[in-house]
Amino acid sequence: MVSSLEEINRRVISCRKCPRLVKYRESVKPRASFKDEIYWRKPVPGFGDPRAWLMVVGLAPAAHGGNRTGRVFTGDESGRFLVEGLHAVGLANQPISRSKDDGLVLTGCYLTAAVKCVPPENKPTTTEYSNCRGYLREELDVLTGIHAILALGGEAFKQCLKLASLKGSNTQKISFAHGGRYKLENFPVLYASYHPSPHNTYTGRLTKSMFVELLNRIIMENSNR
Repeated sequence: MVSSLEEINRRVISCRKCPRLVKYRESVKPRASFKDEIYWRKPVPGFGDPRAWLMVVGLAPAAHGGNRTGRVFTGDESGRFLVEGLHAVGLANQPISRSKDDGLVLTGCYLTAAVKCVPPENKPTTTEYSNCRGYLREELDVLTGIHAILALGGEAFKQCLKLASLKGSNTQKISFAHGGRYKLENFPVLYASYHPSPHNTYTGRLTKSMFVELLNRIIMENSNR
């Protein structure tokens, strides 16, 4: 029986279940712009409001983002875009997510990832997904106020569906679509968004207005939580 987020996070940070991920996260070479920084190089736990009603699930930490800073969606372009959006709708106190000591506070929102370690080429294996799924399930079990989950990208969406299936939901014939809303049995309402990666945001596939519009809709649809 898991008693707290702190307990989960301690076990996440010390996890060495996946040899490939351990080797990779510890061997990432710093970028020139970060050459004087000491990289975190450990699994990255979730972050946010323990009384959250919304959980945002990404794929995994970025090599020079969470793997460097030690906080999910922090220190990279995806984190910048995400937190700017959360700030625009009142879920974050500031539009900045640069470091663990930057003063970021989330209200009503909790950020986490399907895989807690940075994977080579951003592609976890089936075994690595499976090894990490228990942590995501425990986070959801402890965060008893969660009414909605926003999956960022198709891979995170698939992992949320797998978790929903483990909790007894029928997930057959469900496919990813940006802006999609999925009501499942024994599971929070699941929403989907394109991932806020530079590949999507720089090309206009996902714009700030699109993302803020989706966040506002999620807030409105869960206002009676």
